[in-house]
Amino acid sequence: MSHQTTAECIATIGIDLGKTTFHLIGMDARGRIVLRRKVSRGQLQSCLANLPACLIGMEACAGAHHVGRQLGALGHDVRLLPAQYVKPFLKGHKNDYRDAEAIAEAVQRPTMRPVPVKAAEQLDLQALHRVRRRLIGQRTAVINQIRGFLLECGIPVRQGPTGLREALPTLLAQRTDVLSARMIHLIEDLTGDWRWLDGRIETLTREIGDLARQDAACQRLMGIPGVGVITASAMVAAVGTGAAFSKGRDFAAWLGLVPKQISTGDRTILGGLSKRGNRYLRTLFVSGAQALLQRPHCWAGHKFGQWLQAAGARLHRNVLAAALANKLARIAWSVLNHTNGYDPEFTPHAV
Repeated sequence: MSHQTTAECIATIGIDLGKTTFHLIGMDARGRIVLRRKVSRGQLQSCLANLPACLIGMEACAGAHHVGRQLGALGHDVRLLPAQYVKPFLKGHKNDYRDAEAIAEAVQRPTMRPVPVKAAEQLDLQALHRVRRRLIGQRTAVINQIRGFLLECGIPVRQGPTGLREALPTLLAQRTDVLSARMIHLIEDLTGDWRWLDGRIETLTREIGDLARQDAACQRLMGIPGVGVITASAMVAAVGTGAAFSKGRDFAAWLGLVPKQISTGDRTILGGLSKRGNRYLRTLFVSGAQALLQRPHCWAGHKFGQWLQAAGARLHRNVLAAALANKLARIAWSVLNHTNGYDPEFTPHAV
């Protein structure tokens, strides 16, 4: 079979992405392997540019969205798959060609749900969130280390970063009876790190806020109670228009805001939250729900206010926060996907 004939037979391609080299497996319409090739990163576009438009599958990993945009511009149907969806199709011992073959097999399944290819702007916004989250974690570590050093010297400080910040100047100046000069100097250096991290986090927060205020989707999401600049921009960065989900329930389930189900033999067993999907976004929705629960005077202004009052009388506060986060996530998906602003009096039609 000639090279031209082989190229015309290819219907599906699985690509195992690497740092510098990619492994390709091409299949015809009947699932037979008709292409097996290893190419460098620079050769990938030229290798696939002359092929007829076909279905291309890749695992959703670092660099996959960039490659997906490049191949999509060539006219191919590019689909990114979560790695856990590809694993069941792997045959035999692992190698790069078998990984590519498993991807090609998995991407052909009609019920397989791909990861939407993110635009460059989405990845930029997502990068800002990830850097901000890392800096917040580092700031928490510095605060805990300062608190631990003080406790080792017999000085407990009340809970919360505000209490520690207010107490530090007095402690360092007056508790020289238990704090050595070396320990005082070390805590002063850690306090400087704390101030630097505060500045970096504030700068990133302002930048995220500026981007969110320029985006129409973020503006619509920010009209939802409990959804602020950070949550709205993180949702847009994660799911774009939300077109990957057919309804709000699917989005809430992807976030892990639904009970874990272990059912068999007509027995439905529900556990705690499944906690699957995007942990960062789930945390933001739960935090927004907890903030909303602290303002009961605002509940009456929303259609779900009566439900919230009734549920609050019978549910633990943490369970209520999770249930409210689920409801807010479903509302957020509807606002994002249907391009309509939030209506506090909206009543969904029964299906």
